[in-house]
Amino acid sequence: MRHRPGIGIGIGIGIGIDIDTGTGTGTGTGTGARCASRASLPEQGRIKAAARPIRQAAPAAAKSCTLPALFSQPDTRIAVALFSSARPPRTILVAAPRRIGDVLLTTPLVRSLKARWPDAQIDMLVFRGTEGVLEHNPDVRHVIVVAQRAGFRERLRDALSMWRRYDLACAALSSDRPRFYSWFAGCKRVGLVDPNRVTWLTRMMLNGIAINHHESAHTVVSTLALAPVIGIEPVSEVVAPGIGDDPARRARFDAWLAESPAIRAGKPLVVLHPYPMFRYKQWRLDGWVEMIGWLREHGYAVALSGGPADSEREYAEQVAAEAGGDVLNLVGRLTFGESAELVRRARLFIGPDTGATHVAAATGTDTIALFGPSDPVRWGPWPQHWPATENPWPLRGSGRHGNVWLLQGEGDCVPCRHEGCERKVDSRSDCLVNLGAQRVKAAAAEMLGLNPPGPAAVTVDTSRLHRTGSN
Repeated sequence: MRHRPGIGIGIGIGIGIDIDTGTGTGTGTGTGARCASRASLPEQGRIKAAARPIRQAAPAAAKSCTLPALFSQPDTRIAVALFSSARPPRTILVAAPRRIGDVLLTTPLVRSLKARWPDAQIDMLVFRGTEGVLEHNPDVRHVIVVAQRAGFRERLRDALSMWRRYDLACAALSSDRPRFYSWFAGCKRVGLVDPNRVTWLTRMMLNGIAINHHESAHTVVSTLALAPVIGIEPVSEVVAPGIGDDPARRARFDAWLAESPAIRAGKPLVVLHPYPMFRYKQWRLDGWVEMIGWLREHGYAVALSGGPADSEREYAEQVAAEAGGDVLNLVGRLTFGESAELVRRARLFIGPDTGATHVAAATGTDTIALFGPSDPVRWGPWPQHWPATENPWPLRGSGRHGNVWLLQGEGDCVPCRHEGCERKVDSRSDCLVNLGAQRVKAAAAEMLGLNPPGPAAVTVDTSRLHRTGSN
């Protein structure tokens, strides 16, 4: 009888698939393949940032994988025996297939892994369209890009091409797809799991489990719950993208900035990001126009940042046209790395609840985040140098931590944690519609060291400001 490599998913169920690693019977809960432990991948398996999904399986490797225990404690497990100091992991995969903000807020886990094992080669797996937020991330070797709406056959093909290629795979999100890819890719596997999703299957798939307390913890805090499971110290630094050291690219970027007479004249720069991905997170257009006029009065140059979508370009053009005068409109012209470089050169960034605002906070530049329905406990921008074990933001109240000022909209319902007043992504949000430009000016004045325009311009709920967790 001809033996074929087996992938046992469940008890007594096997899938016999021809791949070029190891042998097995294809039945039961075991795996017949062998682990790949090597510092470099074959050329056909390498994927640079913004590249295609991998297609080819890794060649056979030298050491065997062992299954995780089927029944372990359904809470954080300290897996100190995952790797010994004599045999550290040489290849690591971090799977974070979701939106841009999710990918960016996974970078503290990647930095923690790199700090513990500086010689390890770390790859990330993300959805196509989000890989740009990892541009020139010094901790990441390659970015593996997969389709968000892939069918099962495509998902399986992508997963098989990574079969046991990595010494360690981390499912950095608590959904099924990160665990799916991690199970195929890693000799040893850890992952976040929602409290009500700890089952025999998740215990079988993962050597270590961290419970995802996302209802009461910031995304950075909940993701770093994997650190003790792996046996590493958490590092809370969110790593922003960049443009690298290429002189030609930097010269091109400088030429874009020189398009603004105000920047050429040496005026300090403020970056505004007026358009979020979803309308229910959007501030008023006249508010942006008023802010541009106020910033000019105080001697600042203004640049607009944003993505390439037609709706985003049109909105920015309308803002610039109504503001008149010198506004450097870079919407649709910059990569994530270039947008981050723009913010690094600015005195202040102002934006809504969107990925660009998370990037701005990560650069260390002073950042004002305009929040409405969104939950700041979970999704508030992470202040630079904030400790790994504490939530920076309460559920309600505006205020400043480090380089981030979170300015919450008006209303007793804030934050409702819904998609706007109409419960859909294309909804209005009255809390943001009613957020006056005077409050934004007051926060900006403090950030820029100016005299605030009015003593009552900012309302801060100080009783809740330093609480961690939800209401």
